[in-house]
Order: sequence, then C-alpha cells, then structure tokens
Amino acid sequence: MNQVSTPVDPDVSAFEQGELLIYATEAVMGIGCDPNNEAAVKKLLAIKQRPVEKGLILVASNYSQLLPFVDDNAIPQDRRFAIFSCWPGPVTWLLPKSATAPQWVTGEHDKIAVRVSAHEGVKALCDKLNGPIVSTSANPSGDEPARTIEQAKAYFGDSVHYVPSEVGGAAQPSMIKDAMTGAIIRNA
Repeated sequence: MNQVSTPVDPDVSAFEQGELLIYATEAVMGIGCDPNNEAAVKKLLAIKQRPVEKGLILVASNYSQLLPFVDDNAIPQDRRFAIFSCWPGPVTWLLPKSATAPQWVTGEHDKIAVRVSAHEGVKALCDKLNGPIVSTSANPSGDEPARTIEQAKAYFGDSVHYVPSEVGGAAQPSMIKDAMTGAIIRNA
C-alpha cells in the first residue's frame, strides 16, 4: 500500500536532523546549524577544525529570535541605540549571554556574539527555521572563506547540506564590537 507523503522542506528537515547548512551571507558563504543542538555544533567545530573555546556567532532575522540566548536586561539603556541602530546590518555585537545560552556556542566567554542580518537569504532562512542559526565562514580554519557554493563544496563535499543562495555585496565579514564598551574586536 502506497502512502502519499507531504513534502518536507529540505532546509528545515536538514536543520532539525542536526545537519550542517552552507548558505550565503553578506560577504561569504556561511556554515551553520541549530545552536541548541550540541551534537550539530560539535560536528561544525570538528569540520572547521575550530576549538569550542573561541565561541561562535549566531545570526538571526530579528532581535526577538536572539532573546533566548541574550540577557536583554543586562544591556544598559545608554548602549541600546548604538546596538540596535546597526541592525539589520553587518555588525556582530558581543552581548551579555543569558543563563541558558549553551557553552558550546559561547565558548569560554561571558558574552555571546550575535547579529541581525540584512541579507535576504539569511533572513528568509532564519524565518523558515523560526530562530537563529550558528554562523561562521564556510572554510576550514586558516583557509580562505568560500564565496560560492562551488568553493564550499571543494572544502566540504557532500558532508553538509547546501542552501541555494548567493553572497551579498559586502567585501569583508561582519565587524565584531563589544556592546558594553563599543570597542571593535574585529574590523570588517
């Protein structure tokens, strides 16, 4: 007896199954996964050859998607304009992490790196997944970030799921700033 199955969105299915996703961001191809799935994050760290202590960036389509990971009450009122006026956009902020933010995402830090993207593909992906995604450049540590799906495939082959999309027009990955001080940690 044949059963008719409802098609499952492959991006959501891959994400829910703990697979790694390659997708376009503003400047480079990103590789990411469900930040709440420890096994998926560990798989990402292994494939990137990146130590967990460094921490990872979360990218979202809006700030509310980041609230489970951020201690919003710890952000001083006088810093809020600087933070929120940059979003959506290419600035990653180090914000106070929530008590429930997973250590496999924050690493050894008391802050969490987060960004609200202006890239339509990233926004659509996060909206489809109904939350943020881990976002790091699609390359093994020390190699040049992939800027196309073909370059990402040269690094990772069939070990990841590819989301058809194109990189935006930014020349460099996002700037990283400390939200509490405004200090630039990584310049774009």
